[in-house]
Amino acid sequence: MKFFITGVGGQLGYDVMNELVKRGHEGVGSDIAPEYNGIMDGTPVTTMPYVSLDITDAQAVEKIIEEIKPDAVIHCAAWTAVDLAEDDDKIEMVRAINADGTQNIANVCKKLGCKMTYISTDYVFDGQGTKPWQPDCTDYNPLNVYGQTKLQGELAVRATLEKYFIVRIAWVFGINGKNFIQTMLRVGKTHEAVRVVNDQIGTPTYTHDLARLLIDMNETDKYGYYHATNEGGYISWYDFTREIYRQAGLKTEVIPVTTEEYGLSKAVRPFNSRLDKKKLVEAGFEPLPTWQDALNRYLTSYKSLQEQGDTYGSDSSNKMSD
Repeated sequence: MKFFITGVGGQLGYDVMNELVKRGHEGVGSDIAPEYNGIMDGTPVTTMPYVSLDITDAQAVEKIIEEIKPDAVIHCAAWTAVDLAEDDDKIEMVRAINADGTQNIANVCKKLGCKMTYISTDYVFDGQGTKPWQPDCTDYNPLNVYGQTKLQGELAVRATLEKYFIVRIAWVFGINGKNFIQTMLRVGKTHEAVRVVNDQIGTPTYTHDLARLLIDMNETDKYGYYHATNEGGYISWYDFTREIYRQAGLKTEVIPVTTEEYGLSKAVRPFNSRLDKKKLVEAGFEPLPTWQDALNRYLTSYKSLQEQGDTYGSDSSNKMSD
């Protein structure tokens, strides 16, 4: 199969490109940067097929994707800086990327008759209650601009296409960009104690594992909505941080606090980010490994890259909430 991947400068798009290489699929990556700069198995990679693309430019999107003629598009590009999205001077840009940019891609996929995978988020829900959200639930009520614009992207794909996968994820971490784990490791090495919220509940998603699942999906025609995070049970950010420090061998004290006590976030965040993933198994897809195992593998890769002195891709917009 021939794939076109957006957002390859970030955590997920980078891993998807590497997964395509491993499986022998043909892949063309894109991002806003003039050139691709990533890593693969600890080695800098700059030779993958790549095209610079601004997804908010409808004509450019149509021209480039039509020239490539992919069998499937995996749309990983997004504005994910959740707090920054709340700024009045950023809202229009966030919507242009997450909603209008997604519509631009969906329009070309419809014209070409190719598959499209849209990466969405737990933030399309209001995070109330304690029951896990179901993939086909339409009880949307996003609490912030990021969630609102990602929902608009979902609805654009659903209204435009029949051959689509809408995959909601949460608490993302990957080797090619900034994420919560890196932040906690950095803080843990310079502080004796850290305060972390314990009333936001969900499950982390390792992009290395998710990339495998996305290609699995695209090798089928089992279209629809799915939830995909790592297995291992629902946890809080406090629980996650404790396990990060345990596996990393850090003795930093982790102090649980409520979201209200923490009080630093501009955007309202959901308390309940539990995503039900049973539909994956029902469709015959292999679930992602446990988040504990994923964390262990991530820390091993992260340590190896630090020791080699490699420079990461700079997904500066990526926050812990996507």
